[in-house]
Amino acid sequence: MEIERTGLILYTDRYETCVIFYRDAVGLAVLFETAELTCFDFGGSYLMVEREGIARPSGKNTFENPTCLRFNVKDVKRCAQILRDRGIEVNYQEHSWGAVAKFFDPDGNICALRDETSFAAQIVEDV
Repeated sequence: MEIERTGLILYTDRYETCVIFYRDAVGLAVLFETAELTCFDFGGSYLMVEREGIARPSGKNTFENPTCLRFNVKDVKRCAQILRDRGIEVNYQEHSWGAVAKFFDPDGNICALRDETSFAAQIVEDV
């Protein structure tokens, strides 16, 4: 099987608010839009935001949403501060394997920033 493109579809309850969040707060570029969905560039893949999900703005548990949208960046601490400056609550953490900063989208889906350098090092170590 030859896979030509990968992507995620995120079903949302607060569709318009989530589109604004991923476009303006996170900074994803819009690839295309229709009346029912918005498709973003997701670092070489795509994130399609569609209607018909459920919202829990305080944060969904892993039974309600067992995924995390991860954004690998050069400087987690700086990017976490950018999100805070945009009014988003962020939980920054440093671990032996690297830094992460977790936050929720308007529907309560968990997202996280991760430092690309330590992530890439893990790949090299495991090869």
